[in-house]
Amino acid sequence: MKRRVSKERQDTEVDLTPMLDVVFIMLIFFIVTATFIREKGIDVLRPDESDTPPPPNMTAIVISIDSNSDVWIDGRIVDERAVRANVERLRAETPDAPVLVQTDRRANTGVVIRTMDQAKQAGAAAVSIAAIDD
Repeated sequence: MKRRVSKERQDTEVDLTPMLDVVFIMLIFFIVTATFIREKGIDVLRPDESDTPPPPNMTAIVISIDSNSDVWIDGRIVDERAVRANVERLRAETPDAPVLVQTDRRANTGVVIRTMDQAKQAGAAAVSIAAIDD
């Protein structure tokens, strides 16, 4: 007896459900085990009501940043990379002087942060920030 060969081809389908399950499990695994980077920030100490103002004869090293993000020290424009050297020079004259960064509200935040970092690297124990409007 001869077998009849069917000319109809059966369409075969690949079931993708197990593959999708594996992909989603891997995705969840990588999300859970990923290390998240915590951004560093600057600690800002806000004065409270009990703080007393500094004595009037105390001189501070004043760094001003205008709305064009120009850095001013002692009435002259200074390159932001030279802030550290200038603060070191001024601290040699008055070692206990605090550093005050007066910045315009429209100044570039990156310039303000880099200026404060330069002042800290110069050895200033306390760097304060004050906002000014032109």
